[in-house]
Amino acid sequence: MVENANKITTKEAEKILFSLYQIQGKASRLPGEIDANFKIKVDKKNTYILKISPENSDENELDFQQSIVAFLADKNPALIAPRIVLDKNKKPISTIYLDKKTTLKVRLLTWIDGRIWSSVNPQLNDLRFSLGKKAGEITKTLQGFHHPKAERIFDWDIAQGLWTKKHVHLFKPEEKELVSYFLNRFENIQYECQKLRKSVVHNDANDNNILVSKDLINPKVTAIIDFGDAVKTQIINDLAVACAYAIMDKNDPLDAALPIIKGYHAAFALEEKELEFLYVLIAMRLVISVTKSAINKIENPRNEYLLISEKPAWNLLKKWRKVSPDFAHFSFRNTCGFNAHPDQEKFEKWSKEHPFSLTQLFPTINKKEIHHLDLSVSSTFVGHQKEFNNLDLFQFKIEQLQKEVPTKILAGGYLEPRNLYTSTEYDTIGNYGNQSRTIHLGVDFWLPENTAVHALFDGEVVIVENDIGDKEYGGLVVLKHQQTAFTFYTLYGHNTAQSVLKHKLGDVIKKGAQVAALANYPENGNWAPHLHFEITLSLLDYKTDFPGVAYLNQIDVWKSLCPDPNLLFKLKGFKENLIDVSEDILADRKKHLGKSLSLQYQKPLHIVKGANQYLIDAFGRKYLDTVNNVAHVGHENFNVVKAGQNQMALLNTNTRYLHENITNLAKELLETLPKELSVLHFVNSGSEANELAIRMIKACTNSDEIIASEHGYHGNTNGTIHISSYKFDGKGGNGKPKNTHIFPIPDTFRGKFRGENSGEKYTHEIQLLIDEIQQQNKEVGGFFIEPIISCGGQVELPNGFLQEAYQKVRKAGGLCVSDEVQTGIGRMGKTFWGFELHNVIPDIVTMGKPLGNGHPIAAVACTKEVAEKFANGMEFFNTFGGNPVSCAIAAEVLREVKRENLQENALKVGEFLKSGLQKLSEEFPIIGDVRGQGLFLGIELVDEQLHPLAEKTDYVINRMKYFGILMSSDGPDHNVIKIKPPITFTLKNAKEVIYYLQNVFSEDFMKQN
Repeated sequence: MVENANKITTKEAEKILFSLYQIQGKASRLPGEIDANFKIKVDKKNTYILKISPENSDENELDFQQSIVAFLADKNPALIAPRIVLDKNKKPISTIYLDKKTTLKVRLLTWIDGRIWSSVNPQLNDLRFSLGKKAGEITKTLQGFHHPKAERIFDWDIAQGLWTKKHVHLFKPEEKELVSYFLNRFENIQYECQKLRKSVVHNDANDNNILVSKDLINPKVTAIIDFGDAVKTQIINDLAVACAYAIMDKNDPLDAALPIIKGYHAAFALEEKELEFLYVLIAMRLVISVTKSAINKIENPRNEYLLISEKPAWNLLKKWRKVSPDFAHFSFRNTCGFNAHPDQEKFEKWSKEHPFSLTQLFPTINKKEIHHLDLSVSSTFVGHQKEFNNLDLFQFKIEQLQKEVPTKILAGGYLEPRNLYTSTEYDTIGNYGNQSRTIHLGVDFWLPENTAVHALFDGEVVIVENDIGDKEYGGLVVLKHQQTAFTFYTLYGHNTAQSVLKHKLGDVIKKGAQVAALANYPENGNWAPHLHFEITLSLLDYKTDFPGVAYLNQIDVWKSLCPDPNLLFKLKGFKENLIDVSEDILADRKKHLGKSLSLQYQKPLHIVKGANQYLIDAFGRKYLDTVNNVAHVGHENFNVVKAGQNQMALLNTNTRYLHENITNLAKELLETLPKELSVLHFVNSGSEANELAIRMIKACTNSDEIIASEHGYHGNTNGTIHISSYKFDGKGGNGKPKNTHIFPIPDTFRGKFRGENSGEKYTHEIQLLIDEIQQQNKEVGGFFIEPIISCGGQVELPNGFLQEAYQKVRKAGGLCVSDEVQTGIGRMGKTFWGFELHNVIPDIVTMGKPLGNGHPIAAVACTKEVAEKFANGMEFFNTFGGNPVSCAIAAEVLREVKRENLQENALKVGEFLKSGLQKLSEEFPIIGDVRGQGLFLGIELVDEQLHPLAEKTDYVINRMKYFGILMSSDGPDHNVIKIKPPITFTLKNAKEVIYYLQNVFSEDFMKQN
């Protein structure tokens, strides 16, 4: 017979179950610290949890737990919680005698179905909110519950946590320092904590006690079970426990805690005083956890359950130490609907009663009004990042603007979303991917170098420093201002060393005295001369610096902490920032634009700027762009932009005048093509290029019979839609015209023919179409295909297919067209043009948008023979095709590809990315195929039977957007994720894509069969 509860086998548990409850079921062991817990499966409808407590268990404590369960069921029947099952003698707690020496206590509860918290992936804000709400509901329901054992001495009660001090010696030096730090903070607040509201609470919302719904898209916490750690303690301790466990392994634990707190507050209103202590209480729960683990390593080294949260707890403690306690407190207040800073309203009231003038801040500048200077992410004044970084040019622009408004001070910036900061010192990886500080917290006043800055009120110097070239402030002074009911600080940045260093900590600067003088670059932090003026109600933990820019996801807290400086001046003309106008834009689109225009993503993005491989939204968030092959050499490539601007300032007209730009572009382009393709025609778009190719075919062959691939796409004109199966076989299409002949998409993964020799079989399909055309006494006109079929799902052509297809078409008298709109200009890596992958030379090559990096220019390259037959007397004229501006831009794109070795980059990064995706496919079989060349790749998602998984594909795309990575899908079944970024994409970018794809493919919805 066994000696204690933990050694009871599943067979013995089944015997105990039957003997006490007359229930026959299958037992399986569950984790537990003290009790032996078993899941009992009887049938599809009946499942239980059998809890067997050791012989030294206090029956009063067990009764305490059972009484809680009964109380919850009685007071709130709608609350999902275990129900007590009475034994055959109608008792809630049974006693069983294993032998004369061993007595065990047994309880049976109904089983609550669900997934345990630790098994749920991802754990997003809505789920964490539901956890907090469920915990709050339990606490609310337990109000009024009493039991003699509720106020027991209990190690896991945070309020009693100082017992851990005597075990600090068990830790390594760095661990000891960390634990001692939080113990000291707890000891300092313990007396005040004891005055907070108390109640019986669950006290153990850990990974294994939280049950989550089976909904994989929008899961919710359905129940919190196991009241073994319930205790009467401060209510806020219960929330601290829930937070401590649920924010482990998060990059930003504070951000992860906020929805839990918000949910708890929604169910059971928290008091402002309670939130003051929550930061330390969360840490104390972790201290108790790691101390218990240290003790259990000695006493129970084989019990893995007792050590399960040790490593995550240590990691969280280290991260939590880096969080400002005050900022955490303000964040807690904000998420509960209070002003983030307790003194916000006091300051706002005081500022209304104390108006100030700009002449008090700048007495040597006799100006009382401002002219708003917009430096936001969408500002046209800023221009290109490279221009902004040219400080001489920026200063010149400032001076020119000042001449336009000589009686006003240029000013602006409060809560302005900026993307101007090149320093990555404050960039982090948050819970939503990479994040940068982009929201400006002060007001900038742009004034001449050495302008004197004076104090608006008496203040004590609390920070003074001069970091020449510092990206944040340069010369900095911070003054402390003590009012009767509150304290606030003013910050003066970007000053001269001489004016700053004359102050010492503790100096008192009187109202009207000079604080500093404005510096020029590089002394002021590499900016044109200006004052960064900021107000804060707390310095947090900063001793030598203070943020002038904040993360967007924290901005509601910072708005309260750093109020608008214009509350002092009450000036007119400042622009209000952080206004979300996306819904207004969406409404205008619906009102004024055609319904056939689609938007990407379930919640569309408001993109206002591009920067190389990134797109940037109106709030300054950067999104890594894996989709826009149009921005071939990077969004807003500086050299390309300047080429267009410079030429646009001179001339833009049609090709009926001589201009060297068109011939220069022709030379650049022909250098990249086989000598056979020696004649060029310029148009405005890929659609126009393919339309012109169709005209050339008709002119050369006297036939409009076109052979094209299933699911191919060649443009949006009538002629190109007529040869685009992707369009006429799709929604709104009318099927193929009589003169269009479609062969099956040559897809060796899920196409009509697969495996070896599939190329021959697909070319045979082309021969069948040729035969069909000829049987109708018609001639073959031409053959259109992309070297990798893009809209068909990034489909690579089978080996040998294109060579044989060209031979058959040409033998029948037709022309071969390679549509290189998406595949050309170095994107393939191995070759400059896609057709070169197949060792063929087309009769006609079409190219489009990427040639102009998004500017509307395209081209048709053809053989001399085709060009001569096309020149049949009918003039070809395109008003803007080949205009000087477009040609200047396109030529610069080609030069940029060569100059920056971007074809080689596409090869290196593309092969790395493809290899990484192939490794992912080994880990996640849902990735059925990885294909493509260079930076033109596709991953197809299928089940075991190769059925397309469009829903999962859409899920991946939207989850990647959550992490700041833009992706899109294509293919006839919308199950192919296409990757075709600017060819400036880096290895670092590729690693980021692979990392987050691995995270997303690991999520529950993706693993569901």
